[in-house]
Amino acid sequence: MDAISAKLDQIFGWVPQWFVGLSLVAGAIISALLVHHTALWAARRALAHKTPVAIPLLDRVAGPARLALCLAAVAFVLPLAPLNDALRQQLSHFFVVAVIALIGWISARAVDMGAARYLQKFRLDVEENFLARKHVTQVRVFKRVIDTLIVIVAISTALMTFDSVRQYGVSLFASAGAAGLIVGLAARPLLSNLIAGVQIAITQPIRIEDAVIIENEWGWVEDIASTYVVIRLWDWRRLVVPLSYFIERPFQNWTRDAQSLIGAIALHVDYGADVPRIRRRLEDAARDSKLWDGVVVNLQVIDTNPHTIELRALISARTAPQSWDLRCEVREKLLAYIRDEMPEAFPRGRAMITAVGAEQGGLFGQKNSLVGMGVVRAHN
Repeated sequence: MDAISAKLDQIFGWVPQWFVGLSLVAGAIISALLVHHTALWAARRALAHKTPVAIPLLDRVAGPARLALCLAAVAFVLPLAPLNDALRQQLSHFFVVAVIALIGWISARAVDMGAARYLQKFRLDVEENFLARKHVTQVRVFKRVIDTLIVIVAISTALMTFDSVRQYGVSLFASAGAAGLIVGLAARPLLSNLIAGVQIAITQPIRIEDAVIIENEWGWVEDIASTYVVIRLWDWRRLVVPLSYFIERPFQNWTRDAQSLIGAIALHVDYGADVPRIRRRLEDAARDSKLWDGVVVNLQVIDTNPHTIELRALISARTAPQSWDLRCEVREKLLAYIRDEMPEAFPRGRAMITAVGAEQGGLFGQKNSLVGMGVVRAHN
């Protein structure tokens, strides 16, 4: 090592030492990047046709491998660089911080690869995906919580390598004064959402692709982040809700235990409607539809008022979107049937007209009778 340093001093004696040292470090980093690029290209060419699954793995480890090669190259040339003690100390400190960042990066990628490997056997694009949604939700929430902890630990460890920050952190941690209270209160929303994320992963009131109603909006759970949930609404809007919302406030989950749902269709018809005929038409419409799951179809008279009776048709489907489409389809068929085959079932107004004064005879009574007859004809 001393012989190499002496040889470098002899060759580059006319160049400032700090410039030589930095040039060696920069050259080592550039050489490491070239080696990494060449090795990655060769690995892609070799594995592209044999094991295509290895290509995504190479992409995941490319970043940490690149940083590791650069750090290894810097560690090799740093003792050879003719630098003064102050600059060498600064570069050594930077090297330590980079190693901490590399360890955190490798840890995060390891968690990511482990989660991806575990979720390979679960599919969300099938109809019966209850178990898959359960595991995907748990893994995603825990992964984001672990990633957050890795980032916090890595940043804290890196900052503790600086003397001034370390002393400030120790004094702040040791003093349970107003500063610590303020920091705790400021971090309360973040901590509450992180804790809520862990609770959701364990108890699972919601899962990925659950159909929910929140704030009078209907949609699907698209993503569960570390502090919030993204709801994909039926019209493609996105509703972002804090995680703590699902722990502290009530909401509707249409696919909590199963995806099958019973849809209700309300109809208001006249008292003269033939309810058994409408019920038979409902059953025929359900059998003709591909959306019906063959479980529930029923028609009941659930209410009356002075003008109409209210019918409620119940019909089941396999999923929430199919339930909505089936309700719309069956409602349209029932209305068309009543219009074409049973027009007397449409609601109508009734009035009883009395010809006042008809018993007295004369022109006055005749006029009232004519008016009453005209009104009756208009209603019929």
